[in-house]
Amino acid sequence: MAVSAREKTALPVKRPFAPFLCLLALLVSCSGQAAYPSAPMAGSEVIIDAASLLPDTPRFFTYHSQGKSINFFVVRYGGKMLSFLDACVTCYRSKQGYRFGDGSLTCRDCGKAYSLSEMETGLGGCFPIKIKGVPKEGKYHIPRASLDEAAAVF
Repeated sequence: MAVSAREKTALPVKRPFAPFLCLLALLVSCSGQAAYPSAPMAGSEVIIDAASLLPDTPRFFTYHSQGKSINFFVVRYGGKMLSFLDACVTCYRSKQGYRFGDGSLTCRDCGKAYSLSEMETGLGGCFPIKIKGVPKEGKYHIPRASLDEAAAVF
């Protein structure tokens, strides 16, 4: 089969964006900190609608302060609502946070898993850092000042 003169002189197709796309994918996949929906704010508080919380299932949010993304979660468990940073006492420097599945929270850094009943008591060294919150009139109120103080962890 004969090759035409045009085919002989054709330049190979270049994909100039391919290296950039690979780099972008690598950076996104290697970033330690997860991204969650922005925390709903009103005045000096973050206010979570209690009806939006599924029983025994943490709901994760991100609050932006001091140029940092402060991740936290709120959970309705055992007739009460609780809030914690998405960071543990021991492994917070890795900024990996927790994942939830099969009824337990698992540290993404060291792999320590906690049932919801254990997370409030903080057994062991790798447990979520509790943050102040108050249930009022079907809502859960977290002072923004509490989250601002947590910026050092993130």
